[in-house]
Amino acid sequence: MLGDYKPEDYEQKWSQKWVENDTYAYQEDDDKEVFSIDTPPPTVSGNLHFGHTYGNTLMDFMARFKRMQGYDVYYPFGYDDNGIASERLTERELDIRHQNFTRREFQEKCRDVCEEYEGEFTDAMQKFAFSMDWSNTYKTIEPRVQKISQLSFIDLYEKDREYREKGPAIWCPECETAISQVETEDMEEDSHFNDIEFDLATGNGSLVISTTRPELLPACVAVIVHPDDESNEHLVGEKAEVPLFEYEVPIIEDERVDMDTGSGVVMCCTFGDQTDIEWYKAHDLDLRIAMNESGQMTELAGKYEGKDRGEAREAIVDDLDEEGILLDRWSIEHTVQVHERCDEPIEFLVTKQWYIKLLDRKEKYLEAGQEMEWFPEKMYTRYEHWIEGLQWDWCISRQRDSGIPLPVWYCSKCEEEVIADKTELPVDPLQDEPSVEKCQECGNEEFEPEEDVLDTWATSSLTPLINADWGWNPEKEEYELGRPELYQIDARYQAHDIISFWLFHTVVKCVEHTDEVPFKDTMVHGFVLDENREKMSKSRGNVTTPEEVLEDFPVDAARYWGARSKVGDDLALKQKDLVEGEKLMRKLWNASKLIDDLTPHKDLEMSEDELEEIDKWMLAEMDELRAYVTEKFEDYEFSQARDKLRTRFFNMFCSDYLEIAKQRLDDKDDRSARYTLRKVHKKFLKMFAPLLSHTTEEIWNEMYQNTSIHRSKWPEKESINADKEAGERAMEVVSAIRKFKTQNQLPLNQELSQVEVYGDISGFQKAVKQVMHVQDLIQLDHEPETEEKIVEISLNYEQAGPKYGDKINKIEDALDRNEWMIEDGHLDVAGEHLKPEEFEVQEERTYTGQGKMLETESSLVIVNPEQT
Repeated sequence: MLGDYKPEDYEQKWSQKWVENDTYAYQEDDDKEVFSIDTPPPTVSGNLHFGHTYGNTLMDFMARFKRMQGYDVYYPFGYDDNGIASERLTERELDIRHQNFTRREFQEKCRDVCEEYEGEFTDAMQKFAFSMDWSNTYKTIEPRVQKISQLSFIDLYEKDREYREKGPAIWCPECETAISQVETEDMEEDSHFNDIEFDLATGNGSLVISTTRPELLPACVAVIVHPDDESNEHLVGEKAEVPLFEYEVPIIEDERVDMDTGSGVVMCCTFGDQTDIEWYKAHDLDLRIAMNESGQMTELAGKYEGKDRGEAREAIVDDLDEEGILLDRWSIEHTVQVHERCDEPIEFLVTKQWYIKLLDRKEKYLEAGQEMEWFPEKMYTRYEHWIEGLQWDWCISRQRDSGIPLPVWYCSKCEEEVIADKTELPVDPLQDEPSVEKCQECGNEEFEPEEDVLDTWATSSLTPLINADWGWNPEKEEYELGRPELYQIDARYQAHDIISFWLFHTVVKCVEHTDEVPFKDTMVHGFVLDENREKMSKSRGNVTTPEEVLEDFPVDAARYWGARSKVGDDLALKQKDLVEGEKLMRKLWNASKLIDDLTPHKDLEMSEDELEEIDKWMLAEMDELRAYVTEKFEDYEFSQARDKLRTRFFNMFCSDYLEIAKQRLDDKDDRSARYTLRKVHKKFLKMFAPLLSHTTEEIWNEMYQNTSIHRSKWPEKESINADKEAGERAMEVVSAIRKFKTQNQLPLNQELSQVEVYGDISGFQKAVKQVMHVQDLIQLDHEPETEEKIVEISLNYEQAGPKYGDKINKIEDALDRNEWMIEDGHLDVAGEHLKPEEFEVQEERTYTGQGKMLETESSLVIVNPEQT
């Protein structure tokens, strides 16, 4: 027997039971078709936020739906616990710096901190009832994943898709590591433009350069003008003297100079930006390294050596001013590129780094993206724009401690690369010896280990292959999948901000390793915003955590809210939407209690011929609703499925059918009503189950079976032959009479002596009489006599205003006094003859007989005059 509504009790109960009973475990059932999901492994960098819960909620709807459709759903979980994010968390949590420890010591501290956060994270995720298979949880730093990541490196190396190069790399001075293009983002910053005078080496004049980065003066290697700049063309071929540092650089020309910025003369430094790198390579310029890995000035900076770049900037500006060669300085706000992990402005430093080739196969990766189904389709454009805008190959080496080691050693004599043996992975070159005894190039027997680790994304981009247990078979000497049924992945989900991170890199890795795109569907969701549709941020003070929501609302209310927005759109966290979710939960609970009371004899079987017309109609309506909800779930259109379900449950079922069935069962034990009521109730519970997972589970177990509703079958089509039009019309009649009683302050059980209906409701008269307490229901063959009455005439001011001007008031006064006439579609009023397009007529149909006429969409209802 269904008890009182206490979501705080049953939600906690079922969250624990599902995990204890392995309700959502991947069954590896050969008789079932697999539906595999690629879960985004959250970065272990702090606490759970709505970005985690929102995306997982959406895919959880799909996982539950597919499971009920009979699929063997593979829905794993993972933690991305290697790399910069985990290092910074550890440093912040323990108030330490990684430089003060050996790699192994610091790695152990990272593991301890991450493990603690992962435990809290798992508890929070399980509260939200995500139907993941927790027995299939991986960590990107675990040995099995390290092996797959290092195999990926080796495979790409052997396919000539990787290379090591000493050259300019994007660098974060705060994290002291190279990063990739995808890890940078734009940020607005207050700065200054500085007009600096450079003397010509000949002593015959000077030139002016405008720059925001005077601290790069000691790294200046050329002065450049545009070849079309007539005012500065005389400078080409000369040399300029770098102020304060007193060395000469050539003055050259290049079309990439922006003549409209500053003086139109620029300095090329190694390196201030991407263009500096292009000029350096194109013109074979000198290399001057004036800044180190920590963002401090080198010995090339002379007396500024050791200063932080910001301190050096101000000191150099002061000295330029004192020398009289700072001609002008003014404040600006401009865009700088920063490291997305720490918001530190990036630099371009010359270092040795490992890269994966991207730029030569941009077209191939675009075509791969087109092979996938995008939900929503518009998100492919973001993927396309990212690839088209790529300027760098993918830098995958990092100068950090917590990460997967690059499986490489170098000959200490000739620097020949020695790659680890595939059968010995995972390896750590700092502790392990290479598999060869001497260099194959020069015969040297001493090797230097690679100290760098792999970029986090170089591993997390392998999640489809991690799930499918990709590996090397030494006997067959080929790569193979340990779980081939999981690849390609059926669905990948993620936020739109990491299309360029996770999605693109996954496509690259999987296409190169398997020559297949990694997944069939990709579902891309938006952000969670605050109530005012502003992005949540600590600085704004508008962050609401999932835990805070669960203090005031049930989990199922939050899950219901998660289905509110169209996939791909941002979703505002509004209290009224959470309230609406709990209102539905209560309605479902109370309706279920009523059904439980009305049908004490439990289930029974009946043939279609034994059913009343209204019950046939209800089952036919459920067929239509089932088809709609199924289609929307298949297309990731959860909001439309949710809204239709809620509307039909509240209106068609609770307001109409349930009230009719209640009346029928109060009068007698109506087997047709009892059978249909429970059958329809089950269908609603099953269709709500992906959304309201706890509430439906509790009701299902109390009323029907002691097995999980989430392992039951999705509602099946009944194919009942019913007069749907007559049924719809009958429900309209019921709604019209109910509204009539309410407006006339009559009890809903007030007897009506006579009601006439124009519109075919054959087979449904009995139901209408019962639920609306009508003694005599008459179905009319002919439409009641009515007349069209004009109730309002309004002017179309766009047409009439300019034409009649100050006569408008006079026309309106005459209309108010009903002094007008319409003939042949024209309006004669106040001495004016208005054309049809200059006014609008509102008409109302009026019943000329006795009683009150109620008009519905497809019928007319006349209530006996005794009740009007």
